[in-house]
Amino acid sequence: MHTPLRHGTVSLQRAGCRPASLLHRLWAVLAAGLLLAGCAYPTQFKPGDSAQAVQAKLGAPYSVVKTDDGGERWLYSTQPMGREAFQLRFGADGQLQSTTQVLTAEKFGAIRNGQYTERQLLQDFGPPMEVTQVYSFKGRVFTYRFWDNNIKRFAHVHIDPQGVVQKLMFMDEPTPEPRQRD
Repeated sequence: MHTPLRHGTVSLQRAGCRPASLLHRLWAVLAAGLLLAGCAYPTQFKPGDSAQAVQAKLGAPYSVVKTDDGGERWLYSTQPMGREAFQLRFGADGQLQSTTQVLTAEKFGAIRNGQYTERQLLQDFGPPMEVTQVYSFKGRVFTYRFWDNNIKRFAHVHIDPQGVVQKLMFMDEPTPEPRQRD
């Protein structure tokens, strides 16, 4: 026989809740809360949705860049732990025109060494997973996580002390070795 769970002075068993069913209900509530919290994602919006509606669901973007046509380009990133960053383009009328996943090998490959700046990098790709330094390069290395044909990859963007990209390297993300049983 088990001791009934108590909340204040009321026995939960007398209230009709068995401990197992209470635990299941608690997990169900937690799972529902997590699902609802994760509902807002940049890809859920369609062309024609208003900038106000997007910001109401997603919050403030990481960066906002004015475009030549009078619109704006917003960036939302899942870095440092995620592998996606999305540019949402809005027309001058404030309506969503397109949503693009920018953490791709193709988009990184468009970076021009010696011409692309740190500011452009942050506006176009968002914050990196990490910023490090290496012995063989004077400057900083911005590392981004991304998917490339279902392979976990890193893009290492080398930025010199003047804030200009000098080198781009790709690397597969190391996978942990399987555990050996003794």
